Formats: sequence, C-alpha cells, structure tokens
Amino acid sequence: MTALRQSAIEELEKVPEDKLAVIIQFIHKVTKNDEAGKKVWNLDQFVMAPTERGQNADAYVRELRNNDRL
Repeated sequence: MTALRQSAIEELEKVPEDKLAVIIQFIHKVTKNDEAGKKVWNLDQFVMAPTERGQNADAYVRELRNNDRL
C-alpha cells in the first residue's frame, strides 16, 4: 500500500459515520468521471450533412457580389 493511500485511509477513519455517505458519493463521482474520460467519442455524430448551398458557397458569394454591382 502506498503512503498516499495509507494517509487517505487514516483520514477516512477520522470522519464521523454520518459524513461517510457523502464521501462515498464523492468517490463514486470521481471514479465515474475518470472512466468517462477514457471513453471513445464518435465525432461523426456532430457533423452536419453538407447542403447544396454549402457545397457551392464560392459560386453563391460570387453571384451575390455580381448582383450588387448591377
């Protein structure tokens, strides 16, 4: 057992019984967040399908500029 773990156990032994539930909830949150950080995310779900206007954006902007000059 590492010194840090031993120190944590000693501190837990000092905690009153009525506060242990809160500490256990905190420990569960910390371990859950750690597992979520290792999760692989599918970034394709955030990509929007291209629209016709988006594919032809340069031509669309040129058309707008040309219409402004008339």
